[in-house]
Amino acid sequence: MVVELQLERVIDVNFNFHSHTARCMHAFGNDEDYVKAAIEAGFEEIGFSDHSPWPFGNGYVSPMRMGVQELESYALSVMRLREKYKNKIKIRLGLECEYFEQHIPWLCACCEKYGIEYLLLGNHFTPDEENGIYNGRIKTPQQLESYKNHVLRALDSGLFLYLAHPDIFMRSYGEFDSYCAEASRQIIEKAIETGTPIEYNLLGFENTAADGAKEGYPRDDFWKIAGSLGAPAVIGLDAHNPESYIKKKELFEKSELLLKEYGVQLVYPFGRN
Repeated sequence: MVVELQLERVIDVNFNFHSHTARCMHAFGNDEDYVKAAIEAGFEEIGFSDHSPWPFGNGYVSPMRMGVQELESYALSVMRLREKYKNKIKIRLGLECEYFEQHIPWLCACCEKYGIEYLLLGNHFTPDEENGIYNGRIKTPQQLESYKNHVLRALDSGLFLYLAHPDIFMRSYGEFDSYCAEASRQIIEKAIETGTPIEYNLLGFENTAADGAKEGYPRDDFWKIAGSLGAPAVIGLDAHNPESYIKKKELFEKSELLLKEYGVQLVYPFGRN
């Protein structure tokens, strides 16, 4: 499964392709309520992209994603909603996942089996979930370097529709120092090279407030670099409850204006069909 991007400037489509479900154990509401809320908020396209399951070994059970046995019911639920609301909104089926190389063949087979349209690169753990660090807790240049290198390899794979919350490393890092600037530049340049949009993640504002941090992510320093380099980008709600579609609509619109001010190129990540 390799995503072939035909990027278009966002001028006439209201969309959000980053939306979770209660299966991940840290989101709330039923699937249909997300669709209803998106319609109420005026979105024309949405995508469900819940955290991908992985066939972990050694008895490890993730506390933040659906189990392998839930993937089929997830796909069927989204497809039923796609059919039910086809005259009101376009619904896509996706997953948000890391680039755990040993499991990628399994994941690609699942995409074919269940009709999964797209993958978002949500690089939450480096190098893996069982033994790695959560990338929202990065605090040292060495940890940041590992995160950056993992993201670069993932982008080179060509598997992903876009890179979710690329600046998640700023959740705990603190000052945006020279290491952050260099890591950001390399990630953004690789995104441009591979034609992969990067995501301005609106959930980051909530996470920053919850952490009690003055700044977190999305971090202006990162996005100013993105603008200076002309990076393609999307805005993602990262919805973990249906109300996000309604409550964040104003923030969504303000973010569009800010990114345009920075020179970031907002795009529609799917080719027209």
